Amino acid sequence: MTDDGRGPIEAATADLAAWLAGTAGAAVPVGPPTDGGAADGLTVWPLELRPARQTHGTGGRQAYRFQVRHLLAAAGPAALPRLDRVLAAAVTAGEPEVVLEAGDPGLWRAFGVPPRPALLIDVPAQVARPAPVAPPVLRPLRLRQVAMRPLDGRVVGPQEQPLAAMRVELAGTPYATHTDAAGRFRLDGVPHDPEQPGRPVRLRLVGRGHTLTAEVDPADTDLVIVCAPPAR
Repeated sequence: MTDDGRGPIEAATADLAAWLAGTAGAAVPVGPPTDGGAADGLTVWPLELRPARQTHGTGGRQAYRFQVRHLLAAAGPAALPRLDRVLAAAVTAGEPEVVLEAGDPGLWRAFGVPPRPALLIDVPAQVARPAPVAPPVLRPLRLRQVAMRPLDGRVVGPQEQPLAAMRVELAGTPYATHTDAAGRFRLDGVPHDPEQPGRPVRLRLVGRGHTLTAEVDPADTDLVIVCAPPAR
C-alpha cells in the first residue's frame, strides 16, 4: 500500500492517468473503452499484470516487482491528436514503455466495441515486503573467547577396515582434512567451549561413495566413525 492507502495497481493507474492528462492536454478517465456515444477522447484501463525482473540485495527482503499493462484507447477523431502527443512524449522520454500491439480484433470483441486506435502502456509497480522485526535484546551482551583444539579420530568401514583419503569437514567452517592410510585424521581449529565441554561436533565425511554427517564427542580419546556401505 502507498502512503495514501492506495494499492499498487490503483496507484500505478492513477499516476498514469495524471501523466496522460498533462501530456494529452485533456482529462483521461479511467475505464474500459465503450461505444455509448460519449464525447471524443482517450480512456485508460488496466488490462493485465505482467511479471518483471526481481532484484536482490543485502538490505532485507526486496519488494515484489511487476508491471501493469494499460490499454489507452481513442474514441472519435478529436482523440487522435491527443494520442499522437502521448505517443511522441513517451517515445521521446523513453518512458512509460509503449507497446504497439493493441490491434487484436479479439480484444475489441471482448469489450464489445469496434476496433479503434490504441496503445498498450506498461507501468512498473511493486508490493513492499517489510523485513521481519528483530526481537529486542533483553540481556546484556556477553563476549567470551572460545579456545580451539585439535580433534583426532579414525574413519573405518565394515570389519573396521580403515578408509583412506576420506575428506573430513568441520560442518559450518572452512576446516577440512583427509584420512591417512590408517584411516586417521586430525582437524585443527575445533571450538572448545569450557561451559559446554560435551557439546557435540558435527562432521561431514565424503569419499569412496560415502557422504554422511556425524555428531561426535570432542572429548572422546578414541573416536571412531564407521561408514556403512552405500545402499544399492
